[in-house]
Amino acid sequence: MKTPAYAAVLAASLLLVLSRVTASAGPAMVPGPPTDPSAGAGTVAAGWSWPLSPRPGVLRAFEPPARPWLSGHRGVDLRAAHDGAPVISPASGTVSFAGVVVDRGVITLDHGSGLRSSFEAVRSDLRAGDAVAQGDVLGWIQPGHCTPAPCVHWGVRRGPDYLNPLAFVTDLRPSVLLPPLDPAPG
Repeated sequence: MKTPAYAAVLAASLLLVLSRVTASAGPAMVPGPPTDPSAGAGTVAAGWSWPLSPRPGVLRAFEPPARPWLSGHRGVDLRAAHDGAPVISPASGTVSFAGVVVDRGVITLDHGSGLRSSFEAVRSDLRAGDAVAQGDVLGWIQPGHCTPAPCVHWGVRRGPDYLNPLAFVTDLRPSVLLPPLDPAPG
C-alpha cells in the first residue's frame, strides 16, 4: 500500500530530475521566461499585456536557433485583426529605434535592465527617445509582412539573448501530472 510518504518521495524525485535536466541543458539553451527580480527566481514578469487587441492568435511560434548564428525564428508572429491595426506597447519603456530596416518599419523599446522588445512591420510616428506607457499606440501594422493574414512580428531580448515573447503574457510552464495519492490507511 502506498503512503503519503511515498507520494512525497515521488514528488521530490520528480523535482530533482527536472532540476538536473534543466541544469544539464548548458549555455546553448535560450533563457526561460522573464523574471521579476523583486518577486523571486522563476516568477513570470507581471504587468505585460498583448501588443494587439483583441488577444491575437499566433501565426508562427518562437523557434530559437540551437546556436546564436544559426537560423531560427527569434520572436512570434501575431495575427492582427486587419492591416493598419494599432500595435500597443506591452509595457512602459523608451523608444530606442524607430525606422526602416530593409523594407519594413521597425520600432524597438528599451524597458530597462537590458530588456528590449521590437515590432515589425509597423509604421510609427514615434522617434528614438520618446517615452511610452503600457497601452500606448506604438504604430500601425504595415501590409505584406505575413501572408495571407496581417500580422506583427514581436521579439524580446535581454542583453544578447532572445526570449519567447509569449512568456511575458502567458504562463508557459508545462503541466506536471502526479500519481493520485492513496487514501490514508483506515
